[in-house]
Amino acid sequence: MAKKKLNIGMVGYGFMGRTHSNAFSQAGHFFDLPYQPVLKAACARDAAKLKPFADQWGYESMETDWRKLVERKDIDLIDIASPNDTHMEIAIAAAKAGKMVMCEKPLGRNAAESKKMVAAVEKAGVPNMVWYNYRRVPAVTLAKQLIEEGKLGKIFHYRAKFLQDWTISADLPQGGQGLWRLDVKVAGSGVTGDLLAHCIDTAMWLNGSIDKVVGLTETFIKERQHTLTGKKEKVGIDDASLFLAKFANGSLANFEATRYARGHKALYTLEINGEKASIAWDLHDLHRLQYFDHRDEGRTRGWRSLHVTDSDHPYMSKWWVPGLQIGYEHTFIHQAADFLEGVGTGKSAAPTFREAMATDIVTDAVLKSAKSGKWEKAK
Repeated sequence: MAKKKLNIGMVGYGFMGRTHSNAFSQAGHFFDLPYQPVLKAACARDAAKLKPFADQWGYESMETDWRKLVERKDIDLIDIASPNDTHMEIAIAAAKAGKMVMCEKPLGRNAAESKKMVAAVEKAGVPNMVWYNYRRVPAVTLAKQLIEEGKLGKIFHYRAKFLQDWTISADLPQGGQGLWRLDVKVAGSGVTGDLLAHCIDTAMWLNGSIDKVVGLTETFIKERQHTLTGKKEKVGIDDASLFLAKFANGSLANFEATRYARGHKALYTLEINGEKASIAWDLHDLHRLQYFDHRDEGRTRGWRSLHVTDSDHPYMSKWWVPGLQIGYEHTFIHQAADFLEGVGTGKSAAPTFREAMATDIVTDAVLKSAKSGKWEKAK
């Protein structure tokens, strides 16, 4: 029996437009889904640049105005993979049109925008999800299971960092295609909303809500030429962001993100220390979970490197034989599959807009603290 088709309208053709398109293209090959995802329409303002993207990924049609895409009766899901300043308007319009909505992270440029987006999807009652893909790394999902099973016991510490080095040059301009993350009007913030948002989402998923934070940010290069105006303009984003946090469960945390760490392209690591055990994970070795259990027999006690590729590990039964690992792209495939399975049961898969809003509330508090120099509540 043929599966019911779910028609996708993709907004954006950049890096995330590619990852999302690949995810929907592959999900049905590996997961038994209630719907067959169809790449129905790709949307972007520049038709000349959009066409090769649409052709390569097999989209059936194109639109250069997202409003027309939202109005189309043959579109079931609007997937927003465009810059941050477009998220709110598109998501609200899509929800009002009764479309399912998926959105790249961060949900909004700030929590105020996110709250409006949450209100729109909840009023419309449409399935919604935000692409925090690191939850879907099998090793990270395994960490979640171990925590829920009580393997770590009471948690004392959480630490995470996300390091890059691509904006160090003072000659790098801000704004425009590929560099909009350096333009505060488009991005909303710098590494706090871009890199730390990933760390925060994972942290709250694994360890519960964050109660309060105290942060420090720095913009190392104060002015950059703007691609669109051709003029040197003040840089409004944060190049580096550090903060301490206290979780609602009483555990303490430190978070760090920067784009000024020479030699690091995308170093994301996390470690959690509990009364019974500790776990650690590194994006550069994403298929492995480091695990220390204090209850092990003393003479052989030590850190174990768990190779998360067996069929009883999260998601891995859908892939290859044990010992053969998967990678970055598969996290998006897992997320697409989880979303479609959720639609089949009438539920939104996590993280929903409301859950992603909680991350934006924390990033707002970090930026507020960096200005006030005080502890700020994440509420």
